[in-house]
Amino acid sequence: MSVAVPVHNPVSTDEPHKNNSLKRELWLALGALGVVYGDIGTSPLYAMRASAQAAGGALPQAFAVYGVLSLIFWALIVVVTVKYVFFIMRADNNGEGGVMALAALAHRSPVSRKLKTAIGIAALLGLALFYGDGMLTPAISVLSALEGIGVANASFTPFVVPLTLVILVGLFVMQSRGTDKIGKLFGPVMVLWFLVLAVLGAVQILKAPQILHAANPMYGIALFAHEPWTAFVALGSVVLAVTGCEALYADMGHFGARAIRWAWLYFALPALLLNYFGQGALLLSRPQDAAILFYAMVPGWAHYPMIALATIATIIASQAVISGVFSISRQAVQLGQLPRMEIRHTSATEQGQIFVPRINAMLCVGVVLIVLIFKSSDALATAYGIAVTGVMVISTVLVGTVAIYRWKWNRFAVYALFGVLGLIDLAFLASNSLKIAEGGWLPLAVAAGVFVVMDTWRVGRRLHLDKMRDNSLALDLFLERADKYNQRVSGTAVFMSPRSDIAPNAMLHSLKHYKVLHERMVLATVSVADTPFVPVARRVVVEKLGKGFFSVRFVYGFFEIPNIPEDFALARAHGLALELDSSTFFLGRETLVPGDNPSLPRWRVALYMWLASNALSPARYYHLPPGRVVELGTQVSI
Repeated sequence: MSVAVPVHNPVSTDEPHKNNSLKRELWLALGALGVVYGDIGTSPLYAMRASAQAAGGALPQAFAVYGVLSLIFWALIVVVTVKYVFFIMRADNNGEGGVMALAALAHRSPVSRKLKTAIGIAALLGLALFYGDGMLTPAISVLSALEGIGVANASFTPFVVPLTLVILVGLFVMQSRGTDKIGKLFGPVMVLWFLVLAVLGAVQILKAPQILHAANPMYGIALFAHEPWTAFVALGSVVLAVTGCEALYADMGHFGARAIRWAWLYFALPALLLNYFGQGALLLSRPQDAAILFYAMVPGWAHYPMIALATIATIIASQAVISGVFSISRQAVQLGQLPRMEIRHTSATEQGQIFVPRINAMLCVGVVLIVLIFKSSDALATAYGIAVTGVMVISTVLVGTVAIYRWKWNRFAVYALFGVLGLIDLAFLASNSLKIAEGGWLPLAVAAGVFVVMDTWRVGRRLHLDKMRDNSLALDLFLERADKYNQRVSGTAVFMSPRSDIAPNAMLHSLKHYKVLHERMVLATVSVADTPFVPVARRVVVEKLGKGFFSVRFVYGFFEIPNIPEDFALARAHGLALELDSSTFFLGRETLVPGDNPSLPRWRVALYMWLASNALSPARYYHLPPGRVVELGTQVSI
């Protein structure tokens, strides 16, 4: 009789690691619920209501409800799940996402110069539209939540706008203190929010289970077949259900693709679908409640607690959008699309926790004005959506480019797949364009203003550097003549320069005035890679030029903030030991004046000069030690 003897399986030693990995993914998924899904998770407050009202005027109530609910269902499935979760999230730039990271990835592909220029313009447009969305999301989210106080008691309605302004202004004031502590509550609060959405929807579905037939795409198709114009107009409201889908991709670097997918497929999507179908079921039996659709699902005893929970959820959604605007602004500054500006870290442990004072002030003023202009979520719904759909179109085009040129997918398959997805995006964009006169002009105006500023800065900066190059001395020629300056003073001089092939103007001016060189002359340049992060081993490149001259190039990713003194320590491994206490940093300060024959229209020259004069000084941006900096001025005509 044989006896089975238990043995230790070597594979079992991996079980603790697997368990720890699973726990980590679950915690990341919880964090993703609190940050990534705040915007799309609060869409039930207004999306179904606006869609049903857009389609219900010319059609029988039940027909319109089934039709728009079918469109919302398939928008969540096709646009969010298929396009973003399964395809666009594959296009990670070293683990990071977002329109800027995607554009940088597409730009690295082996494409023609014309296509690279088009990719750059598309990135600028996407960034500009994101700013427009960043102003509208906090306004419509908080307004739609607080409007619930007027549902139970109409006398409270006049307090909706003032309360909204108080909450939003308080949110922007809080940004400078960071969100590290309260951010830990975002995940649990949003879990509660999604659970409540699911329960409210399920209760209504049980009362009218026939509403589940709306999952059949034929109801959406029938809406277009019977009333094509009404259905087309309704698309402009249906898209409200997918606003925030860009966050799935943009925040991929913070939580990882797997955690975001899990949170969407197993929690956020089911809860949203249950709530939307529940709202549809309620409309079938109580069409008179269309104007207060979301809060009509809430039992009377839970009305005010629900207002409180909805308000907290919309604050979380607003915070996620604001943080996203800060992050993309940092990327734009690093990539040279915006002037240098102050960027503060608000957390000692989380690199993504940053605060950009100028952007915060701009957003605060913009959001307050939007609330005062529109005053209700219904009015804001007419303005909301066009910026989001514009970014969706750009993302589809860019990821199609990546699929062809980097992933080497079959061209016809890419054209078929992303062509269909692009047509859906264009349909949403075209429908939203009908709302331009009613309020859609606002995000477009914001985007146009941001685009003009970024394009003027980009083009102006290039012309500015070209002028400096034309008026400068080539570095190799300067080094040939360096021997005649045989008088050296002790210490190290660090000259910051935008180009590594020319002698820095600050060095030439220093030499003109003082007639001496330092014992060690360090020519430092900063460049930004088209990847989010650069490994520390590749951060510093040192080249010995001879005659006491060194060339140091600092390389940063577009998610990183330069810190020159800190990273000079890395140069020691390359043979350059720098003591900050005995080193002097020389910077050139250019005074810009309009030239006689400017290369840009005079208004753009004036705008560039204003942007340059208000840019953060290199000493502060690069964190140079204040007591060791010397600035030498020169005049440059533009």
